[in-house]
Amino acid sequence: MDHTQASPSPARWFRVFKRTVSTENPVRKTSTSSLCEEVLKKSQDAFASEKTKHYSFRLLQLEAILRMLESHEEEFVAALEKDMRRPRFETVLSEITAVKNEALYAINNLQKWMEPEHVHKNMTSLLDSCFVQKEPVGVVLIVGGWSFPIQLCLIPMIGAVAAGNCVILKPSEITTHTTDLLHKLIPLYVDACCYHVLNSEHGELLEILENKYDYMFYAGDRNTGRQVMQAAAKHITPVSLVLGGKNPCYVDKSCDLTMAARRIAWARFVNAGQNSLAPEYILCHSDLKDALIRELCCCVREFYGNDPRESPDYGRMASAEQYSRVKNLLCCGQVAFGGQTDDGERYIAPTVLTDVQENDIIMQQEILGPILPIFTVQTLEGAISFIKKKGRPLAVYAFSDNIQVISHIMSRTSSGSFCSNDSMIQSLYTSLPCGGIGNSGVGVYRGKYSFDTFSHSRACLLRNSTVECVTYLRYPPYVEKQLQLMKWACTLSRNNSWCNIL
Repeated sequence: MDHTQASPSPARWFRVFKRTVSTENPVRKTSTSSLCEEVLKKSQDAFASEKTKHYSFRLLQLEAILRMLESHEEEFVAALEKDMRRPRFETVLSEITAVKNEALYAINNLQKWMEPEHVHKNMTSLLDSCFVQKEPVGVVLIVGGWSFPIQLCLIPMIGAVAAGNCVILKPSEITTHTTDLLHKLIPLYVDACCYHVLNSEHGELLEILENKYDYMFYAGDRNTGRQVMQAAAKHITPVSLVLGGKNPCYVDKSCDLTMAARRIAWARFVNAGQNSLAPEYILCHSDLKDALIRELCCCVREFYGNDPRESPDYGRMASAEQYSRVKNLLCCGQVAFGGQTDDGERYIAPTVLTDVQENDIIMQQEILGPILPIFTVQTLEGAISFIKKKGRPLAVYAFSDNIQVISHIMSRTSSGSFCSNDSMIQSLYTSLPCGGIGNSGVGVYRGKYSFDTFSHSRACLLRNSTVECVTYLRYPPYVEKQLQLMKWACTLSRNNSWCNIL
């Protein structure tokens, strides 16, 4: 259910990589660049053949992706267990089922999505055919994330395939077993000329970004997102960025505290907290704080037992670098409960922090781990003011039985998504868009929104060449009567009623 995460500094890796190339192996950069360019050339040639434009071809590819997931579900489960000690339940629900639903939604609606979208006309186009034709943009580069490596690769890929594009997929190298499985399976199921999976042999991310693609999609951290956008700007390439942020969660006095605690704890600690849609911090009245902490602690014991380290339902950090970064955040504020770590297992216990300061490091970066700070506010206005200071996040959450409170927070804040009385569940709805705003991202995807994102909306006007009953009025020499007639033919009325008829 994640849509982005902070990746361990690819810029630093690239600097080290360049030094290694220049001093130890001057051939490697050329060879890896050539491999990537070769894949790009194959994709461009395949797109030029126009076979991806056909409905039957797109449908076959979508059905093949669905078949791959159905046939190899347990292999994906095993791969993520090795990468993150991910429980099978979480992998099947948030990865396999989510992607299968996305593929089925596209299969069921593809024909309708591909149909021309007819538009309203005015008097000058009364005899014409006016419509918008959705065309594929070309070769799409998709850079997937590591926190949910199957869905962050395959959900955008499904949208790009449905829209008729060729795809070059770059999964994260952090979840190595899952990436290796995608690299092995995808060419066995989809057209090997149109769809390619890059691995480390094809070069580092920044090296891959140097090439010219027709569209670039990236789900990850802001720093790398800026690098993707800079690379896209060199070639004026359109780009979608699904980035993270500080997702606030307001808990109102009127809500069912036990229910709120269960839904917040689930969202924050599922996948060991490595989820960019999870609540990043809680805002509640000072009178609620102690009771809410007790409820959250009870939820953790209910979910994972007295020692979550022993629970088969609790995962681990995806990498040593991710573990070290999140562990360092435990120095902020005071630990209300949790806080235990194990370097050997990359284990961090579900943790709630109090007395955190707004300028602490944990409030300056996305957590992406099982840590949840709690702040107190005295009024709803104080909570809204606090939220606005942190920029526009990927999601805003509000728990309240007062519909006016919910409406007030929704209307006074801005975010990629909004959810009341639950957390993260909006990501399960294929018909809802996913994406950020401002610092949390550019563009949206999921379902029809993915199809539109990876399509070019081509304006089409098919004119009648034999009738000049109106169009002759535009020709010189100009006279005032012609101008008045043209204004009458072209100008919309305030209620647009006759346009609706046409």
